[in-house]
Amino acid sequence: MSMPALFVSHGAPNLIIRNSQARDFLAGYGAALGKPRAIVIASAHFPSGRPTVIVDEQPGMIYDFGGFEPELYEIVYPAPGDPLVAVKVAGLLDAAGIAPAIARNRGYDHGTWVPLKLLYPDADVPVVQLSIQPNRDPAHHYAVGRALATLGMEDILVIGSGSLTHNLREVFRAGGMRPENDPVPVWVSAFADWMHERILAGDLEALLDYRARAPEAERNHPTDEHLLPLFVALGAGGLGAVERVHHSHQYGVLALDAYRFG
Repeated sequence: MSMPALFVSHGAPNLIIRNSQARDFLAGYGAALGKPRAIVIASAHFPSGRPTVIVDEQPGMIYDFGGFEPELYEIVYPAPGDPLVAVKVAGLLDAAGIAPAIARNRGYDHGTWVPLKLLYPDADVPVVQLSIQPNRDPAHHYAVGRALATLGMEDILVIGSGSLTHNLREVFRAGGMRPENDPVPVWVSAFADWMHERILAGDLEALLDYRARAPEAERNHPTDEHLLPLFVALGAGGLGAVERVHHSHQYGVLALDAYRFG
C-alpha cells in the first residue's frame, strides 16, 4: 500500500476535547487513509536551525501551552518512535544535499499529539518527528518534502501539521478570546481561498512566494512557521493529485483546512 502526504491544521490544543467539525474530521480520517507502517510528521511547534530528526524509541509528552482545560495536561499519546525510519529520513535528506541533524530526548508537542491522537487513537503506528526551520523559506521546506517523496511508496505517511491561517493576536483580543464560532473575517477567507485556488491549480511558483502574492498574507501569518509544514507535505506528495479533505474554522480567524497530496 502506498500513502499520500497530508497537511492538517491542528488548531488550539483543546481541539482534541471540544466538539467541532475539525475534530470530527480528524477522528474519522485515519480510517479513510488506512494504517501506515510509520508516520513522519513535521510540526510547526518543533523549530530548529536545520532539519532535525528524532530517533527516540519511546518519545514522551510536551504540553507546550498554557491557559487551557486541565485535562489536556493529562493526555498521553504512547506511540513508539522508529529509529530505523528516522535514520532513513536523515539519509534521504543528506542525499538531497540538505544536511540533517539527529537528536534524542524530545517528546511529542501538541502539533503532533493532537492530530495523531484523533487520526490514530490506538497509538499503534510508530512516529518520527521532523523539525521545521522558521528562519528558512517555503522553498526550503518544499525541498525537504521532495527529499522524502519516496516514503509514500514504502507505506510511510508524511504529515505536515500547522494551520492554514494563524494569527493568535487576532484570537486573543483585548476583550478576551473570540467566540469559537465567531464569523470568518474577509481577510481570512480571502487568504484561504487564494491558497486553495493556487494549490488546486498546481501553481507552485505562486505558493512558494505566498507572502508577496497572497492577499492579507502577513495578517494571516505574522510569522509563517504554521504554514511551513504545508510545503513539506506538498513536496512529499506532489501537486499531481490534490484534494482539500477538510475546511472549517476555529475562533473565526483560524482556518483549519486539511489537504491530501498524491
